[in-house]
Amino acid sequence: MDVLHALDVWLLIGAVLVLAGIASSLVATRFGAPMLLVFLALGMLAGEDGFGGIAFDDFRLTYAVGSLALAVILFDGGLRTRLDQVRGAIAPSIILASLGVVLTAGLTAAAANYLLGLGWAESLLMGSILASTDAAAVFFLLRANGLHLQRRVGATLEIESSSNDPIAVFITLALIGVLSADTSSSYLAMALQLGRQVLLGALAGWAGGRLIAFALNRLELPSGLHPLLAVAGAIGVFALSNVLGGSGYLAVYLAGVVIGNRPVRAFANVLSVQDAATWLAQMVMFLVLGLLVTPTRLLESIWVALGVAAFLMFVARPLAVALCLAPFGFRKREISFISWVGLRGAVGIFLASIPMLVGLPNAQLYFNVAFVVVLVSLLVQGWSLSWAADLFGVAVPRRDPPSRRVELDLPGQLEYELVGYRAEEGAAVLHDVSRVPTWARPVLTVRDGKVLTPDQAGSLRAQDYAYFLAPLGRVIRLDWLFAEPAQAREVERAMFGEFSFDGNIPLAALADFYGLKVPVRVASQTAADLFASHFDEQPQIGDSLRVGGTTLVVRELLEDRVSRVGLKFAVARSGKGHRAAIRERLQRLRARFARKT
Repeated sequence: MDVLHALDVWLLIGAVLVLAGIASSLVATRFGAPMLLVFLALGMLAGEDGFGGIAFDDFRLTYAVGSLALAVILFDGGLRTRLDQVRGAIAPSIILASLGVVLTAGLTAAAANYLLGLGWAESLLMGSILASTDAAAVFFLLRANGLHLQRRVGATLEIESSSNDPIAVFITLALIGVLSADTSSSYLAMALQLGRQVLLGALAGWAGGRLIAFALNRLELPSGLHPLLAVAGAIGVFALSNVLGGSGYLAVYLAGVVIGNRPVRAFANVLSVQDAATWLAQMVMFLVLGLLVTPTRLLESIWVALGVAAFLMFVARPLAVALCLAPFGFRKREISFISWVGLRGAVGIFLASIPMLVGLPNAQLYFNVAFVVVLVSLLVQGWSLSWAADLFGVAVPRRDPPSRRVELDLPGQLEYELVGYRAEEGAAVLHDVSRVPTWARPVLTVRDGKVLTPDQAGSLRAQDYAYFLAPLGRVIRLDWLFAEPAQAREVERAMFGEFSFDGNIPLAALADFYGLKVPVRVASQTAADLFASHFDEQPQIGDSLRVGGTTLVVRELLEDRVSRVGLKFAVARSGKGHRAAIRERLQRLRARFARKT
């Protein structure tokens, strides 16, 4: 009975900590704090030196819980990675995930050698522990902050952070073997081992993802089991790859990519449940890491740890990123932002716990320094993420459409989904039904409690419920048409500016009209051409580009091409007369362009 009572006590403690994490996330959101930092701090408060007084030092359990959580988070990141949107980011991401990790580890080792007084092998171990960015932190903070980045920048960050763990783990384990006097392996053998990890991880991820997608599409499961099948299959891919000697982190991410880029039944439900699983995984992982640390021990090496963190953020990471991205045509501002988002997280603490498990000398120092670096990274870089995106000009002022959409899975096919909306009074779709894309086929309308066919219903009316058959991944275009009017107008003003023009007007004509400085290489293009070239011919409403001191924002789309563009000036313009004059000039410009065409 005592064992059962103790189990109940631990279950109660765990539930209270999770509930406290959920409650604290509301406060953190209000103040803009990175929620991962809040979870970490909450675990520290519940730990041995905190108010909870819980003595927890089980590194094996911590490693197991963290690995499971990281697998869930990486799988979620893979599910949301669209290959047709990241084509230009794959090569630079791979370079960052390989050469970038090596350069970061070497540069950080130099700082560790000077600040910590360690030998070169031990310093390289410290550098390799801190070398990789953390996919959990990057994915979570980018999405939790509602931050939309320019496509190539965001894709580079996500792919790099999800694929740079294998080489960091390999270097760390190789150096631990050297420091443990296990020097029987040659450099060639270690290189072959690294290749094996990457190859087996990639094969396991590809095969596992296809198998999970096949099962989701072919098995007639009770409602609600599809998401559980997906996440359980992902964890199985992660574990199997590790057992075979591959990289489980790489495998589970690639499995998510395979599933996310194939037609899959109940995909909306899978993503919905995955959201909750990712939140829980993040929360539990950082709560446990907070419990593991003893703050009083951190103070023993706090100043040298802060020095290592500063060197990593301001020297090692920026230099490695600049060298790796130089051949790929990234702008200086983009390189600066990618350098700043070198978030360290759970992976660094996990790797730092391995020396504790094998009993290496200075193991406690590795762990303390790694923990401080992660804490500083979340506090400084995590908290300033949105600010840095605005400062370096890589944030896209895109807001999710303010509408309520109903999504229904259609068993027996994988290409379409059934979506429904309520047509609010004043919604854009009521004023101009021709704006509904041709690929959205009306199926039925519910009016006054009656189900009507499109022919019976005729034109939509306020308070109707309209249902459409739409291809997967394109329904966001409908969201804007059915958005509630007050919210839609607020978003419209914030996003698109006060003026708009046809997407087929040449940029040279706009430059002459406004006195803008448009680069010669794009002067002959239209705004629609420019957006198509910058966004892989798949722009979305809200995507923006800076041209000649102004910002062009996608306002409307005709199929997949920009048909109307909003114009936002960098300098605020005021005065009714001035705005009226601009509108009059715009009308003249449109009329002149219409005559020419």
